[in-house]
Amino acid sequence: MYGLATVAKERFCKDYRAAALDCRLRKERTVQEARCIARCRQNGVSTPAIYMVDTARYVIYMERIPGLTAKAYIEKFRKDVDAVTLLMRRIATAIAKIHDAGFTHGDLTTSNFICRRREDDARDASYFEELVVIDFGLGGTRSQLEDKAVDLYVLERALISTHRDSQHLLSIALQEYERSSANAKSVLHRLEAVRARGRKRECFG
Repeated sequence: MYGLATVAKERFCKDYRAAALDCRLRKERTVQEARCIARCRQNGVSTPAIYMVDTARYVIYMERIPGLTAKAYIEKFRKDVDAVTLLMRRIATAIAKIHDAGFTHGDLTTSNFICRRREDDARDASYFEELVVIDFGLGGTRSQLEDKAVDLYVLERALISTHRDSQHLLSIALQEYERSSANAKSVLHRLEAVRARGRKRECFG
């Protein structure tokens, strides 16, 4: 689009929903995601630039970000402690900015962060320019402690299910979140309650 590397995110029809309801929900969620990306970007979060929102076709056209996902980066540079530590701190800082702006992401997995790096960059292999947050499809304007704590719990479960040394990675992220977010202490306290509910579900179904 416009000669720029572009990603098109389209929301497809759900056949099990009534047609009118499906159209309304797809339009609302397309607009909500675009608004969430734009507002977070205004508050200092690195996100893809939005080029166009087509509400008739439920498509967001946005910047394609070159580089590895955080998931791939952690696996590739797992033995480079400094590089992985820096990455986890940047992830936590980005989450803190999202939360302090009054939003939640909703799907904080390491696949939804991209380490921006040009393909022709000749610097050290572990170098990246910035960490970009993508896929705000489940995001929204939620400012309650519970919502932010659930966001962090999703990150925790994603790390545990995806990465070796997950507890170490989580510890780095939560320490940086505590330093970076205005309401971190209250959110982290609520996270303990969210964890307890999660353990109860695992035990009793």
